[in-house]
Amino acid sequence: MSPLTTVVQTTRHAIATLEQAQPLAQLAARLYVAQAFFASGLTKTRDWDTTLALFADEYQVPLLPPDVAALLGTAGELVLPVLLALGLAGRFAAAGLFVINAVAVVSLMDVAPVALQQHVFWGSLLIGLVLWGPGRWSLDRWVLPRLTASTSYTGSA
Repeated sequence: MSPLTTVVQTTRHAIATLEQAQPLAQLAARLYVAQAFFASGLTKTRDWDTTLALFADEYQVPLLPPDVAALLGTAGELVLPVLLALGLAGRFAAAGLFVINAVAVVSLMDVAPVALQQHVFWGSLLIGLVLWGPGRWSLDRWVLPRLTASTSYTGSA
């Protein structure tokens, strides 16, 4: 066997192994990001007056009044992470959290470099989930084919 053939076979084997790990990586990304955003949403609900004050004074959310931004942001941080963790409407949940993440970065006047790095990391994971989906270990993978099969019509006219 030539050295080139050995390299090609080793590369193919490595790629196959990595592809087998994708569902676990997608699940880990979903759970990691979901936990971070859900915890943030819970923090906001513990003291709603402080949350409203932060949105009025600290966060400069474009185009929305502070009370509306606080309500929408908090609702998104509580609902979307649950969907993402379950992998139910996974791309939608990831896209929604990506928007919340981007708005958070834009809205804060001074973001500490470490905090910005964390937001960039979350955004990277979320955009990956938007592009490649929540993976095989998701409710989308189980529910969507059944919905499609139950709504397709195969009869003749």
